[in-house]
Amino acid sequence: MEELVSVIMPTYNGAKYIAASIDSIISQTYQNWELIITDDCSSDDSQEIIKSYVAKDSRIRGFFFEENQGSGATRNKCIEEARGRYLAFCDSDDRWLPEKLEKQIAFMQEHDYAFTFASYYTCDEEGTVNGIIVAPEKQTLTNTKRDDKIGFLTAIYDTKHCPKMLMPLQRKRQDWAYVLSIHQKIGTAYAIQEPLGIYRLHQNSISHNKWSLIKYNASVYQNVFGYGKLRSYAYLFTFFLPTYFTKRIRNKILNKRYSQLWQDFRRSQS
Repeated sequence: MEELVSVIMPTYNGAKYIAASIDSIISQTYQNWELIITDDCSSDDSQEIIKSYVAKDSRIRGFFFEENQGSGATRNKCIEEARGRYLAFCDSDDRWLPEKLEKQIAFMQEHDYAFTFASYYTCDEEGTVNGIIVAPEKQTLTNTKRDDKIGFLTAIYDTKHCPKMLMPLQRKRQDWAYVLSIHQKIGTAYAIQEPLGIYRLHQNSISHNKWSLIKYNASVYQNVFGYGKLRSYAYLFTFFLPTYFTKRIRNKILNKRYSQLWQDFRRSQS
């Protein structure tokens, strides 16, 4: 019997993309899932779209904040409502490939892994696939502390090994802080190196704003490890930034090496 997987999906003004994200969950070959969507007081048509899917599929549940509370609180509402053994994460502008859950849950059960992730494709704001992020075979707390190489849209953890945890309520990078907290409870995360999702890149995202990247990443060290401000920035500049820029170079090399793979995938989707 397939174990229930709870898919956590926060959204805020995501009307342009959320239907494609929900459809990618519905299209999973692994069918024992529930999709929990919490809307953070959107001002666009997100709520109407969510309600239309809730009405059509009993596995989808929607919750709606009356005031904007941030993505940490939005994800936490989903986590609180989750009933599955496995917790998986998909933001409302990202997509999963159809066999994502089937392959990843089988991988976890075959090896008794409690925490896993995978490689993924990247796409632009219009949905055109433009690259690939190849996951390392495994990540430890130390590795992830120095730089987050776990694509959150691919992360799944087993609540039998680690009871449900809530996210810190910081406005940015709470997903990385959450992954570090899971590492503290579970240990090593293991990867499927086949791409299983599609991550949407936005021009105004934190990854495009280097000063925000520094500020919010330093706050993760303060919130997760209790570091003071000086120690947080010292660790960031000593360990995080060199590892981060090395990763950027590695990703560019791998994009060239795997370019045919994602170009073939892009053609298959057109």
